[in-house]
Amino acid sequence: MGSSKTEGFTEEQNKIALLAKAMAHPARIAILQYLMQQKSCVCGDIVEELPLAQATVSQHLKELKAAGIIQGEIEGTKTCYCISAEGWEMLKSYFEGFLNAYTGQQSCC
Repeated sequence: MGSSKTEGFTEEQNKIALLAKAMAHPARIAILQYLMQQKSCVCGDIVEELPLAQATVSQHLKELKAAGIIQGEIEGTKTCYCISAEGWEMLKSYFEGFLNAYTGQQSCC
């Protein structure tokens, strides 16, 4: 297989894109908002909060977990999810740096 098109970009650019992609769905934002209100959460509770099927919610959780924004622990037959403190700080750091880089002093259009 050929080289990935992401190889021509910096590690930071790729990480920001990965994090943005992980958050780029309203269901994932709803999941994060729900988890921010909880100390921890069982997947079934999240399903009850969203107008989506269990399988769809699981897929969204998988994407957020793969990006490191949330973490999950298996407890018996269920998985308990919560915000990853480390992942959240990384998310804040990358986006703050990216958004603060624009000074608003360009003159165009």
